Amino acid sequence: GAGPAVRPPRADLQGIRDDAPITLREGRLIREGFHEELDELIHLLRDGKQLILNLEAKERERTGIAKLKVGFNRVFGYYFEVSRAQKGELPEDFIRKQTLANAERFITPELKELEEKISTAQEKRLTLEYSLFLDIREKIAAQSERLLAAALCIARTDFLVSLARAADRYQYTRPLITEKRTVSIIEGRHPVIERSLDPGSFVPNDVHLDQETNELLIITGPNMAGKSTVLRQTALIVLMAHIGSFVPADRAEIGIVDRIFTRVGAMDDLRRGQSTFMVEMNETANILNNATEHSLVILDEIGRGTSTYDGLAIAWAVAEELADKNGRGVKTMFATHYHELTDLATTHERIQNFSIAVREQDNRIHFLHKLVQGAASRSYGIQVAALAGVPDHVVARAQEILTNIEQGEFTATGEPTITVSVRERKQEPYSQMSLFPPKDDPLRNRLKEVDPDELTPRQAQELVYELVEGMKGG
Repeated sequence: GAGPAVRPPRADLQGIRDDAPITLREGRLIREGFHEELDELIHLLRDGKQLILNLEAKERERTGIAKLKVGFNRVFGYYFEVSRAQKGELPEDFIRKQTLANAERFITPELKELEEKISTAQEKRLTLEYSLFLDIREKIAAQSERLLAAALCIARTDFLVSLARAADRYQYTRPLITEKRTVSIIEGRHPVIERSLDPGSFVPNDVHLDQETNELLIITGPNMAGKSTVLRQTALIVLMAHIGSFVPADRAEIGIVDRIFTRVGAMDDLRRGQSTFMVEMNETANILNNATEHSLVILDEIGRGTSTYDGLAIAWAVAEELADKNGRGVKTMFATHYHELTDLATTHERIQNFSIAVREQDNRIHFLHKLVQGAASRSYGIQVAALAGVPDHVVARAQEILTNIEQGEFTATGEPTITVSVRERKQEPYSQMSLFPPKDDPLRNRLKEVDPDELTPRQAQELVYELVEGMKGG
């Protein structure tokens, strides 16, 4: 239940101003009307000059001296001034303070009392406000348990109402919670990103994880295609289902998970002196050491902070471990740029390849943001660089180097042979290269026709000579 009714000292709470300053000794803490003495001090500070003028008018009327006026100096403060001819008309409570050539200056007990109140009002106000604040704070602290209970009740109500309103407004659906080791989401959406886009423009996706053939999903595709969004929305939908919320999907069957592990983003930890790669490995180690068959693991890239071969080796070993951990595996979505990892699906029955679909048109790529079965045919990194505005000549050089590597041209030490840039070949004019490598390669086509098991030693030798001649001529 909600517990006993909360009745805080409301009058005291209302004494604190809504715009009270952060520091406690600047004043302006307590609302006017809360404390009579404080109100008087505030009145003196705000209307002090007018009070002096009111007293001046009062004394003019009492003495009948129309030219009586109030003045101020640093020696004895406020005073009344009259001409020397009129000094005899003043009442006895006027005390002479100064004689001038043509005037006399006087004070009265009432004037000095008012001056004292005005001059000390600021200090008294600060002291009184701080004292009142401490008193209010003590009274509120005495009610802290009841206030915290009320705050918790309000927070829970706000939380549940917010979930209900979101579910109704954004067409969420009630998930089916089961004890199976499955996550099946139909037309799932990211609850935050879809709200930042035009209505109906977010592309929903299906995700299915199970303990038999879809334990680990290797997800490939170019940057900006939407791999990270699919991973994050899956984790959020599973989390929302576990807290009792409806979820942004047409249908969802969520098996109970004990924990959701994520390794996303790339950042270092300067405070602890850890590099990006070290942070990444710490997160990966935590997952491998603590994930169980009932966990959900989200991996958005592993191994980018080290050399290509080291990173690939680590990513490969991590994928194998998660697919087969304790003989049962861990439900995992693994987004990667290492296309070599897609080979795991041929040797591990629990691993499946998925990719984010793209469409090639007029030498450009268009992101479809749709998760589809099968590995990406290529990474499209150079095309993405072109879309991002990398200069054309840099894109062309990158394509030249990529083609060089893909054709298997290596040095004696096994490193890719990087040819001289076309811009540095003085004998050849620079020209824009196609973003797409040539499809017709005579040497490759010739090798595809060869069955090595059918070749005699003599035929193999002749083939080698033929290929060498082809390289020289090509």
